[in-house]
Amino acid sequence: LCELTHRAGFPFVIAHCNFQLRGAESDRDEEFVRQLARRYGCEMLVKRFDTRAYTDVHRLSVQVAARELRYGWFRQVVEGWDEKGVIVTAHHLDDNIETMVMNFFRGTGLSGLRGMLPRQGRIIRPLLFAGRAEIRHFAEEEKLSWVEDSSNESDKYTRNFFRHQVLPLVERAYPAALDNLADNLDRFREMEAIYREAIEQQKKKLLEQKGGEVHIAVLKLKKAGPLTTLIYELFSPYGFTPPQAAAITGLLDSPSGKYICSATHRLLKDRRWLILSPLNDLQAATIVIGEDRTIVGYPSGMLQLEGLPEFTGQPAADPAVAWLDAKEIKFPLLLRPWRPGDYFYPLGMRKKKKLARFFIDQKLSLAEKEKVWVLETNKKIIWVVGRRIDDRFKITPSTRQALKISLAGTLDGLAR
Repeated sequence: LCELTHRAGFPFVIAHCNFQLRGAESDRDEEFVRQLARRYGCEMLVKRFDTRAYTDVHRLSVQVAARELRYGWFRQVVEGWDEKGVIVTAHHLDDNIETMVMNFFRGTGLSGLRGMLPRQGRIIRPLLFAGRAEIRHFAEEEKLSWVEDSSNESDKYTRNFFRHQVLPLVERAYPAALDNLADNLDRFREMEAIYREAIEQQKKKLLEQKGGEVHIAVLKLKKAGPLTTLIYELFSPYGFTPPQAAAITGLLDSPSGKYICSATHRLLKDRRWLILSPLNDLQAATIVIGEDRTIVGYPSGMLQLEGLPEFTGQPAADPAVAWLDAKEIKFPLLLRPWRPGDYFYPLGMRKKKKLARFFIDQKLSLAEKEKVWVLETNKKIIWVVGRRIDDRFKITPSTRQALKISLAGTLDGLAR
């Protein structure tokens, strides 16, 4: 790679990672690269990593840890350069065939079968057209020196197992297997381009961005297809795995309030919608409260619900308690942060008022406003939690069944 880059007249810097995994051999490799930099008269950058410590802290395999460390540092190197500066790697055709076959068994889908791309962002792989044997022949013809990493001979690494064991066995049965797989890389790459275009069109039809949430109409999703593949493509960017695609399909016909979580997001069924929200984004949170719930925790506190089937009397005024006419309430209830544009009919008033104006009248600070949540039924706010109920849902002389909701305590140590 250095020789071809030099002959092409491109200025380049050599960036070398010493992962300190092979003792003296790692130091030998570093010294070899230093000699290479002197030969081509170019700058050399070296980064030493405590790779073992990184694998222990992040619970990764050595291969994955080394990749994260390597590309993380490479990106730091090019950050200060102009847009023409790129990371150039020496991945070749055999590497790409191995990647494709490994991805096939991992079940990564079409994006894995097309292998590595010649360009991804600022990463360039100019040698993907050439096989390992061709590159070695070129090096021998041009009398170029190189060193071998002894770990390349060990089958304990997955890639080496495929390289030394799986692919040679396949070639015995199909002598042209590697050539056919190389052709498949091109075909899969073109297929994926068509596939991606179709998926993006479906995303535009199905995904509705609403603040920090994404809403998906259940009926529209059911009519789209093929459903399992589409569900995987819609939700995998949010951390959902292939096995969860079947669970998400089941969520379409589940009762309101059911949800599935990835490491970063929650997918919630709410009547005719799936609501996707970040787990750690309080502004995107929506909590569905079914009729059987008596205690509900949320980031600003905890609500206690109590149905009173034979209610008589007039409750005392208390902003921490909502007394509501049960016959006007339809479950499930939604508990969420307030949003600009929200309005309600404050208790004692016949006209609606926007919450933003209500907060001004209440002289709430910005910090206080950020902590306000609302409770709604059938898209109507019934309570600005801890502040005031909606007049349309108040207790009246004709009320026979009541719903009492109390703001009780905080969520210290309480799992939702």
